[in-house]
Amino acid sequence: MTGEDQAGKGTGDRRPLASRNTRWAQTLARRMTALSITPNRISQASMAMAALAGVSFWLSGVVGNVGPRAILLILAALFCQLRLLCNLLDGMVAVEGGKGEADGPFWNEFPDRVADILIFAGIGYGVAMPGLGWAAAAFAVLTAYVRELGRATGNPSDFGGPMAKQHRMAVTTAAALLSVVEAFWSGGAWILTIALWIVAIGSVVTVLRRSGNLIRHLKARG
Repeated sequence: MTGEDQAGKGTGDRRPLASRNTRWAQTLARRMTALSITPNRISQASMAMAALAGVSFWLSGVVGNVGPRAILLILAALFCQLRLLCNLLDGMVAVEGGKGEADGPFWNEFPDRVADILIFAGIGYGVAMPGLGWAAAAFAVLTAYVRELGRATGNPSDFGGPMAKQHRMAVTTAAALLSVVEAFWSGGAWILTIALWIVAIGSVVTVLRRSGNLIRHLKARG
């Protein structure tokens, strides 16, 4: 699921997603379109979901009891997926629903960058490694920066991985759910720590790959 759709309206420059063509997504998008909910509001809601995910991750490392920690980790995974659902629906309502707004490109991109920071910083504080959390957040933002730099220079958006947004959220959600088991098994936070390293290193690789592709495009045009 993604939120690049509003920015890509009119350019044909949209992230290819199988979920966009599913019946449940199209039905939900039609219902949202029929309501007085704008794509921008959905994009803004994604920040709220990310904030709740980040707070849940942070609190999961603060609470002492296993039960509350497990609940917080499950909530964190749920909010991460709700963030992605908002990212999917804002574009579908804007493009397929014909409700795109003039300031849609801003609300399409800005909330996503805030969401990455809130989630990964939250994980970092939750596992008592804030520096690693902020590093993962910074590199995640850089992946989007290179993609948008490519679009700004007249090249197609590069949605390649290995750690594009949907990949980051898949790793994060899986780590949150596995950490529930870890909470009952050992009480540690190794799984979320490893997930942060995977996101950080994977994002660096993604930035380098996208940068290399962009440089080749620019040289080919020159």
